[in-house]
Amino acid sequence: MRDRYVVDTNVLIAASAADPTHPKDIDATPADPIQRMRVWQWLDAFQSSPSRIVLDLAGGIYDEYYKKLGFNDFGIQVVIHKWSTGAVDNVDVAYDEHRHGVLQPPLLAVIHDEADKKLVAAALDSHRQHGEGCIAFAGDTDWHDWEADLLASQVLLEPIIEDWSRQKHSEKQTR
Repeated sequence: MRDRYVVDTNVLIAASAADPTHPKDIDATPADPIQRMRVWQWLDAFQSSPSRIVLDLAGGIYDEYYKKLGFNDFGIQVVIHKWSTGAVDNVDVAYDEHRHGVLQPPLLAVIHDEADKKLVAAALDSHRQHGEGCIAFAGDTDWHDWEADLLASQVLLEPIIEDWSRQKHSEKQTR
């Protein structure tokens, strides 16, 4: 595991859906319970690790988490655990009038998903502040589209269920 992660919301959602103690009946990607369990296992390991979660000072990332999940959901509880143990790195993310993260060229032309822009901006500032900016994701295959451009900008990706996400990305490309 890396020292710090910007965690895509889909990781928290899939892990919450697979939580063996209190599973959440929510629409999560992937739908396959085995893949969801792999995401839960990663998030459970992340929670107990010394790895830090990267959040933005303006609260946009946490706001997105909380719009998708409730207080008692596993994903939110992991974030709260990281806060309570002082394992949060707060970074600066600028927002536009629509509350979308602001990116500069060349990534401005690359990242088309408005919700993901704040995650990229957080990873960029994490790299600037700490020498490492990594986004962990699970069910969203768009990250593979942007992989080369992100890496060129010093943003790393950690696909938690890489075999699954690369297969889904490949299927999407052939459509």
